[in-house]
Amino acid sequence: MSIIVNEPKNTFPLFVKVREQLEHRALWLYLLVDEARKHGLPDDSFAADAVKRCGLYQGGEIVKQSGTKSLKGLKKVLFTKSAQIVFEMKVVECTDDKLSIDFHYCPLVKAWQKQGCTDEEISRLCDLAMCGDRGIGEAHGVELDLPKTIARGDDCCAIRYVRRDGSAAS
Repeated sequence: MSIIVNEPKNTFPLFVKVREQLEHRALWLYLLVDEARKHGLPDDSFAADAVKRCGLYQGGEIVKQSGTKSLKGLKKVLFTKSAQIVFEMKVVECTDDKLSIDFHYCPLVKAWQKQGCTDEEISRLCDLAMCGDRGIGEAHGVELDLPKTIARGDDCCAIRYVRRDGSAAS
């Protein structure tokens, strides 16, 4: 029996459609990893590397768009009001050097649940997907902490971007 609870509170039809697009992205990741396993590839490190590379690219584009490595810029560009509604996010803290957001719904987890993935598989797929968020953080000169994730059975995903090296955001 699954320990993962992941049901949206906001079911406005437009947000359902946006979530379905995000689920589709998660389905790709699951199927790529599953096919790699079927083809005898020894592990899924290729997926982690590819997803992180995507995050580094996306993060670099966000830095260009916002003109800063400040986490206030990241929040403004990536964690828009519409994104906050789709993922049922609560922004806990936002400074130049720390961004804390709690996600209360995850369309990616929902996609993996629909595929019948075990909790262990969902947790691993989440780890792979979060490599993109780590790449976004790296592009901003920060690290990503994940003290809680829906995929591990927690009540939310606690996303914590933190600048630890003492350098100020530029």
